[in-house]
Order: sequence, then C-alpha cells, then structure tokens
Amino acid sequence: MLVEPIIQLTREPLNRDALIAAVSHPSIGGIVIFEGVVRDNARGKQVRYLEYDVYEEMAQQQIATIIAEARQHWPIERVAIAHRFGRLEIGEASVIIVVATPHRGEAFEACRYLIDTLKSTVPIWKKEVATNGEEWVEG
Repeated sequence: MLVEPIIQLTREPLNRDALIAAVSHPSIGGIVIFEGVVRDNARGKQVRYLEYDVYEEMAQQQIATIIAEARQHWPIERVAIAHRFGRLEIGEASVIIVVATPHRGEAFEACRYLIDTLKSTVPIWKKEVATNGEEWVEG
C-alpha cells in the first residue's frame, strides 16, 4: 500500500521513534533506518559543531523527486526523510531516513540510494566549525 512520503526540514531535534512509527504497518517486512550523526572530527580537524543551511522550498521538491525516482526502482510502500538545519552539536542527528518495503533487501538498497542522492543533489549546505577555523563543505 503506497503512502504519501513524510518529508521534514526542521531546526528541532529529529524524532527517530516517531518516524519509525509513521512508516510501520503490518504489510511491511523490512524497515531500514539511516541516521547521520554529527561527529567530532573531519578530514583531520577537531570539529566543535556543524551549521546546516537549506533552501527549504527547493529541498522539499527535490526530496519528493528523489523519493519518486526510488519508487520506480524499489517497492517502497512508506518512507520518511527528516533533515535538520541550523546549529547541531556533536552527537546530534542531522538526517534520518526510514524506508519500509515488503522485504529487507529492497529496503537497504532504497535507503542507500536515498541518502546518497540526497547528499549529492539537495540544496542543503554544511559548515564545519572546528578548533582551527570554519569552512563550508560538500555533502
């Protein structure tokens, strides 16, 4: 049963449990969750925190397009994608993708496609603030 995707862009902390509950259903055999978390290091630097910026309207549209493309390849019945913006501290989730399909293999493949495509095409930018300066970085 195909259900409208959940797409959230927010400054608030992401709620993994609510996203999982939103895609759960008795017909689902596989739910895969990807959670991207702010780490304390990157490319040899000690990271203090991250700042994300987003072009919200375009990001919403592009995420919807990515989901539609993924649904052409995998039987995604339910999907939720949430991304934070603003300042994020070490250990906080920046992105959560939850994919529900009839079988686990499809869920894994679709989830990987969604995160990889989101990171390379959606207008969300990341600034790393490190102990020795700050810079905007890809992905």
